[in-house]
Amino acid sequence: MKTSGLEKGVNQGVAPVTYGQGERPPRGDYARARSDYTCAQDYAQYSEADHDTYRRLYARQSAQIEGLACREFIDAVAQLGAPDRIPRFEAISERLRKATRWEIVGVPGLIPEEAFFALLAQRRFPVTDWMRTPEEFDYVVEPDVFHDLFGHVPLLFNPMFADYMQAYGEGGLKAARLGSAELLARLYWYTVEFGLIRGSEGLRAYGAGVLSSAGELRYSVSSPEPRRIGFELERIMRTRYKIDSYQASYFVIDSFDQLFEATAPDFTPIYERVSRLGEIEAGAAADGDRAIALP
Repeated sequence: MKTSGLEKGVNQGVAPVTYGQGERPPRGDYARARSDYTCAQDYAQYSEADHDTYRRLYARQSAQIEGLACREFIDAVAQLGAPDRIPRFEAISERLRKATRWEIVGVPGLIPEEAFFALLAQRRFPVTDWMRTPEEFDYVVEPDVFHDLFGHVPLLFNPMFADYMQAYGEGGLKAARLGSAELLARLYWYTVEFGLIRGSEGLRAYGAGVLSSAGELRYSVSSPEPRRIGFELERIMRTRYKIDSYQASYFVIDSFDQLFEATAPDFTPIYERVSRLGEIEAGAAADGDRAIALP
């Protein structure tokens, strides 16, 4: 999730800061953020090196998505516009509003959980507005504009997935009040970031963390090493995850309808039951797992 422990010490309600041509605002410069943590994209900040990095990342990832990414993602990725320059957020938002009533908004970096949930509930997806450096081409510690745009935004053009994201945001606000945000964070991690789907074309990726990764896309779909487990809500909420390596387990849905329906029940009793059952380590097997075998 695009969240952090920045609830305190962040400047809010401060007028946006402007920068000169090619001058990069510092990462985490929350002084330019509004009270809801959104900020203007400030397109003039991007240098030609930034645009070139975006172009090369886009070319690398788009070259390998056929046969590994789900068809819904492949069909929608062209909605990002020309692949040779960082897109303007307002242009993508115009297309998104027509398709699914969503829009994208800029943020300066990681934002608090409740602010993130609130934006999703309003059908506004927060996109980090800075671009990684060429030295970070293969790995960047925090999500940047390429990860957010290429990984997350295309599936927001899919009506069922778009509705799931809004329902997730609404559920997140409730989870925060109940002290269960960590359990819901695991659902986000194993679906929105690292989810797999099994459809008529076989096993494919739909999670943004997978789709924007040079190595994990093929690993998640084709490698015999990780566990692949049929989607089960409580199992996911109990399962810890890895942040510094490829995932040891992936959860597989059969359709986006299944994912949306999973957000329909009242999670309050589910949180209580999951908390009593205890955690499962990343990569560990559990009773009742429905293993998904490779072809």
